[in-house]
Amino acid sequence: PFRLKEELTVRQPVSRCSAGFRGEIMVDSHSFDPVGATWLEYFGQSFYHQTIVPLLVLTVILAWFAAPSTSETLPLGFRSFQIRYLAGWCLCVAADWLQGPYVYALYSAYGYSKNENARLFVAGFGSSLVFGCFVGSLADQFGRKKSALAYCLCYILSCMTKHVNIYWVLMLGRILGGIATSLLFSCFECWMVSEHMQRHNFSGGLLGYMFGMMFQVMYLVAIASGLAGQTVADAFTFGPISPGSSFYTGGYCCPFDLAIGCLLVGIVLIMILWEENYGNQGSAEADATSGLVENIRSGVSLLMVDRRALLLGVVISSFEGSMYAFVFNWTPALRSETTKPPYGVIFALFMMACMCGASTSTLTGELAKTTHRLLATFAAGFIAFAIASQAAYRTYGENLGLSLSAFLLFEFCCGVYFPSVGVLKSEVVPEQVRGTVYNLYRVPLNTIVVSLLLSSISMATCFKLNALLLLTALVCMAGIVYASSMTSGVAGVVPKEKSGNVPYDEVPKVAEDTEMASILGRRRTNDDV
Repeated sequence: PFRLKEELTVRQPVSRCSAGFRGEIMVDSHSFDPVGATWLEYFGQSFYHQTIVPLLVLTVILAWFAAPSTSETLPLGFRSFQIRYLAGWCLCVAADWLQGPYVYALYSAYGYSKNENARLFVAGFGSSLVFGCFVGSLADQFGRKKSALAYCLCYILSCMTKHVNIYWVLMLGRILGGIATSLLFSCFECWMVSEHMQRHNFSGGLLGYMFGMMFQVMYLVAIASGLAGQTVADAFTFGPISPGSSFYTGGYCCPFDLAIGCLLVGIVLIMILWEENYGNQGSAEADATSGLVENIRSGVSLLMVDRRALLLGVVISSFEGSMYAFVFNWTPALRSETTKPPYGVIFALFMMACMCGASTSTLTGELAKTTHRLLATFAAGFIAFAIASQAAYRTYGENLGLSLSAFLLFEFCCGVYFPSVGVLKSEVVPEQVRGTVYNLYRVPLNTIVVSLLLSSISMATCFKLNALLLLTALVCMAGIVYASSMTSGVAGVVPKEKSGNVPYDEVPKVAEDTEMASILGRRRTNDDV
């Protein structure tokens, strides 16, 4: 709860965390004292706050009906293993979510332009992309527990740089943040799967249940992180520690400090509760290089002869490219001279909408085909960005409510998209070249993201392009529905044997729940962009 408290007497209230130019901090005439207020005062602050309760109720209802469950009898030690893993995972992922709503806002408060902001975002996206190519191999070689601790240390350093209003320091922080993001969504999952399947010998069915619990908890943590971040951002005034200093505290810096606290506790829990495990080692470098080249050749060949695989790449690049552009643009789109945007609350609303989408995908899994769900998702996403592009013109005022509605609709689409496209990818892309093809899909995706972020187009134009990308995804998905697959039994596409024992034309079926959860784990954050 919060109490509205008059701090200064001025005629025109302005944002307490905005900057007219670099170094000039303006103080709001109203701030919130997080002590002893009524809930009515808190939820009545703005239409953003008024949206919390109804959307939260809907989220809880859908999540309740879509909650993961298992018919298996839980073996001895499973609950203990689940608690040990989720305790460390929740704190580490909370640190990631706490930062998301405030990265753009903090850079803007420091006085950096949209183009300077874009370069910082591209640096984080690029470092995550480059490091992500070999982070899995490093984690396998040096240990997944050590890699999880490295994530915590990298993100702590990244959060510390946010206090310094020096561009190259912030750029370094973005690069460290991108590296940390790659570690978060690789080594944690690898550690859990290895412990589950190898050390404890739990069943594959329980692995799907574990993934379901892991990512439902992740969404709940994201919602709580948004609200907690807003609380600490409102509690302390933003400004330099002394006149002319480049070191800032309070305001938008506070969520990053809270993230550091989560990471420090996470380090302790991981060191105490986790045991080390490693991946497969010992393969010769020449064999690894040869296998990599062969996989790339096979992946390219697959895309050339299998229409569905090629169209799926266009679908993924189009939807996720628009998604990353949205991550960058939602903060300035909701900026207002009359209603200060509570970024943490807005982020929590986004995560509620996303969780509603994920729950809807689960509940409709037996009622609608995956492809049909995606067709409806892309159509809704197109409508969302068409509305957002018109609201961005602000011809008849700020249209904040219309913009928020469009953004919530798109976040709902994201919640449906990730588990659904995960299942579709498992059906279209053969197991033996799956990792290679997934990386090939990222080439056009990266091109789209960098082009949109570094261009000087207006926000309305960017949203129009996003709508066009969603329309492209819709058309390509329709093509997938009616295309005949040429993946199985195509000579020359993939080698017939893998390591001399597993026939490639006998592609193992991927457990739907596990695949869905794995894809959910790769949800985007600001540090992905």
